[in-house]
Amino acid sequence: MLGFMVFRWSMFYIVYDVGRFHAFFLVVCNFRLFCGVCSAHNIATLSLPRMKSFRFLPFSLFTSLAFLCWPIAAPTLAQAEEPPTATPTKEIPDDTKVLLNIPYVEKGHDQQKLDLYVPAHPKGPVLVWIHGGGWRGGSKDKPPGLAMLKQGVVVASVEYRFSQHAIFPAQIEDCKAAIRWLRAHAKDYGYRDDLVAAWGASAGGHLVALLAVTGKTHDFDVGANLDQSSAIQCGIDWFGPADFPAYDPNLPTAMVQRENPDSVLAQLFGGPVSQKLELAKRASPITWVTKDAAPLLIMQGTQDPLVPPDQSQRFADKLKAVGADVTLEMIEGAGHGGPQFTTADRLKMMFTFLAKHWAG
Repeated sequence: MLGFMVFRWSMFYIVYDVGRFHAFFLVVCNFRLFCGVCSAHNIATLSLPRMKSFRFLPFSLFTSLAFLCWPIAAPTLAQAEEPPTATPTKEIPDDTKVLLNIPYVEKGHDQQKLDLYVPAHPKGPVLVWIHGGGWRGGSKDKPPGLAMLKQGVVVASVEYRFSQHAIFPAQIEDCKAAIRWLRAHAKDYGYRDDLVAAWGASAGGHLVALLAVTGKTHDFDVGANLDQSSAIQCGIDWFGPADFPAYDPNLPTAMVQRENPDSVLAQLFGGPVSQKLELAKRASPITWVTKDAAPLLIMQGTQDPLVPPDQSQRFADKLKAVGADVTLEMIEGAGHGGPQFTTADRLKMMFTFLAKHWAG
């Protein structure tokens, strides 16, 4: 019998509009997966390919992809001189080493920290989670991917400065600093520095896409560990914006109206997109597309009210045009997340994608 899993991700935005405060409560994903006694409807056991010096053991798809089920808590700003070791939850094997709030920038901002989950016997790969939240909210706490610890995968969850702390490019600079830190400390924790995958949703998806297309450049590499690469081996981009100057100006939701000075887009750039056009171009993954981009799996709902589907479509088209490795899964009828993203076929697609690129 498989367990009961809950996947919930909620964001609360307060947007000032036409002299009044409007509250927008966006339930990005709120669903429950109920799994009962094995039957004809159960998902077949999945065996994945050998990965250089390690392989995944056969496992149930829902068990091994239980990383898609997690609660998102309020941002945690706790400080620690030394990363504390957390008490493992039922999702984490007892022998997992859990290190919280590790600074990846020495004497940096309180947000410039990551959590690291190290299995007792790491087998090489690292899955880096970058959360969403409009570049101004969300939390690294309780990341997806924790079920993969049983397969020897190290999981890292990255926090970054929000737009109220610093406008772009602070967010991608932080993500790249975190990747470099992870590479610099690979030997300390027993994983490999050449098997780094990243996954993010919404604002996190945007940052993952930007990591994927800027691996061969150093424009956003600042700070320590500059002898290390900030490139990723592959990325999963869930409905991340890709082209800010081309963002539909007529979207009905105020929080993503590009010319609304109180929208999450304007807050990211320090002003409406039309007034910050060069910065908006620089923040757009589509600007940086080359054939050297890391392989990307892009998943996008056709009814997304916050990230128009043409953002992902044009991004994927440009990647394909230059010969980059990209897969676009356009999900009919899906919005900004939802249960359509985690059907059996799509879970299998995601895990097969990771396995392929961790295998080299």
